[in-house]
Amino acid sequence: MYRGFNLKIPNDLNTSSIETGRQISKINNDNVKKSLDSFLLNNGSLDGTKIMEEWFPEIKSHIFLSHSHKDEEKALIIAGMLYEEFKIWTFIDSTVWGYSNELLKKIDDKYCLQSNGEMYDYNKRNYSTAHVHLMLSSALNKMIDTSECLFFLNSPNSISTSTEISQKTNSPWIFSEIATTKIIRKQTPKRLKRETRLFSTEEVKNLNESALIKLNIEYDLELSHLSTLNTVDLVKWYKTYANSPEEALDNLYKQHPINTKFLI
Repeated sequence: MYRGFNLKIPNDLNTSSIETGRQISKINNDNVKKSLDSFLLNNGSLDGTKIMEEWFPEIKSHIFLSHSHKDEEKALIIAGMLYEEFKIWTFIDSTVWGYSNELLKKIDDKYCLQSNGEMYDYNKRNYSTAHVHLMLSSALNKMIDTSECLFFLNSPNSISTSTEISQKTNSPWIFSEIATTKIIRKQTPKRLKRETRLFSTEEVKNLNESALIKLNIEYDLELSHLSTLNTVDLVKWYKTYANSPEEALDNLYKQHPINTKFLI
């Protein structure tokens, strides 16, 4: 990963690109399912090591799009617009969430039901959930690492409280993805000669667990290392000419240069 952007745009987007976004999501989803099913061993167990090493081997994306599940339609529109405008391929993280839940259900139905076949065993289901969520987190981290750029879709659905001093999220997945962008290796594309670094070395803030009423948990969300993109920025970017997705991304980077204090 090279750059990260904090995307702040309105909800009333033109929906003309949503079908393209859905096609992109379907292709991503098909690859996810193909990969997971290949990790089932003959004895019905999952090859955890293989999953950790090879999840999503066929998915190549320019942008990793982190978003709330409530903003899925908005994410699809953005993915469609980016492809139609620049042929930029976007990995939509909800692609993984949905199928991981299907995988967990399959495992639980086979291994975690009590003898009456009606209820799950509490301890067994905790065990299966921990494994699937660990594999999911590892897969998402790998996708962030291999994608050149990350867009965080900042909205009231992804941010539970938003002030100049404090921003929090109720989503553990969003928290994990943004925290990963703070510590993951920074890779400058070969086509860009200048050695740069975007992210600060400030440690990720500790999560703040609220009172567990209805299991409402909030996490401190550190976004200062992400460059802000608003509607005006996107319109300006869309007006640039590009012969390839890489050239389009270069135009975006030039439009929002890295602060010199982050230069190596």
